[in-house]
Amino acid sequence: MFAAAVAAAQPALCLPPLLPERPRGRLVVIGAGKASAEMARVVETHWQGPLSGLVVTRYGYEVLCSRIEIATAAHPVPDENGLAASRRMLDLVGGLTEDDTVLCLISGGGSALLPLPLPGISLEDKQDINRALLKSGASISEMNCVRRHLSAIKGGRLGAACHPARVVTLLISDVPGDHPVDIASGPTVADPTTCADAMVIVDRYGVELPLAARRLLESGEGESVKPGDARLAGSSHHFIATPAMALEAAAKLAREAGYPVYNLGDSLEGEARDMGKVMAGIVRNVAATGQPFKPPCVLLSGGEATVTVRGKGRGGRNVEFLLSLGVALEGVPDVWALAGDTDGVDGLEEIAGAVLTPDSLARAWAKGVRPRQSLDNNDGHGFFGALGDAVITGPTLTNVNDFRAILIDAEP
Repeated sequence: MFAAAVAAAQPALCLPPLLPERPRGRLVVIGAGKASAEMARVVETHWQGPLSGLVVTRYGYEVLCSRIEIATAAHPVPDENGLAASRRMLDLVGGLTEDDTVLCLISGGGSALLPLPLPGISLEDKQDINRALLKSGASISEMNCVRRHLSAIKGGRLGAACHPARVVTLLISDVPGDHPVDIASGPTVADPTTCADAMVIVDRYGVELPLAARRLLESGEGESVKPGDARLAGSSHHFIATPAMALEAAAKLAREAGYPVYNLGDSLEGEARDMGKVMAGIVRNVAATGQPFKPPCVLLSGGEATVTVRGKGRGGRNVEFLLSLGVALEGVPDVWALAGDTDGVDGLEEIAGAVLTPDSLARAWAKGVRPRQSLDNNDGHGFFGALGDAVITGPTLTNVNDFRAILIDAEP
């Protein structure tokens, strides 16, 4: 099911039907995200006519293109390469005319890959802010609100820089609700949120900001491009893949295998360990009473949980969810689960997620690994790695957020 979800979100499958009409002038391709290089390759393959451009993707996610330059940079904490690529991208779209079209390819991960800050904020400041946000427990929407108001390229600024050219943005969504402004922090779309909103989030989570960054937010000088701005009048955006599409592909496979599927939605958010406890309660009731769903069945869900890192572990929202689920289930028989990030990277690790089996806890105890202690230490990756149950995909070249599947294979 996980493989089916990832396959359904591949750019080669869903991008070609949404290519724009050939412009009178130039076609310039730009973009950022974990899937942007693969999206660029698909554009090159299917575009009939001249084109040029630059996209930036995560290290290891690059693919071979002949006409579109592929730059690589760090994620989730930005680096100098991302900063340089951001500057070059703005330069590339300067001086375009109304006869030109900019095709912008955006997928999850683009926020860190386009780290160009507003004046007064250094790259080191941005790195510190990113680390603080990642550990704060803030949702992806909240983190991106802060990022947009400290950026010289996000929050519609890249789109405004393309004016008067037409801008067509193709999106692979990795955020709950599929809000365009939250995908890579919305570099080409208008932003309805404000500096004041960002300041509320900073204070809510106790995120320490450099003085220059705090001044930009408090003064309103970091304001982004708003709805109705004339520079974005010729812009449009289209979704080529979403979490809902990926979940439906997984559901189809499960149904074909004879299992009823209950899709709980693609917008589940909150602390990963809390979500694990809640799902365990549902699973226990299903297995014991056949309510609210009759087993055997599959429960699917997506969205983006958060991890407030308090221990010394490596974090990872999918493995934290899965470990919390396992601890709460305490070895309930005939229940299996998988949780993984469809981009192949859970947290800071090159690991997509893991698999939970009915005997995961028993095998851990036999190895001297204590499940509750691992959970308290935010060490889901260490726990499942010790069992050999990590899911490692390598770069998937797409990103439609987290995938969670629970198989309950017993009669009540």
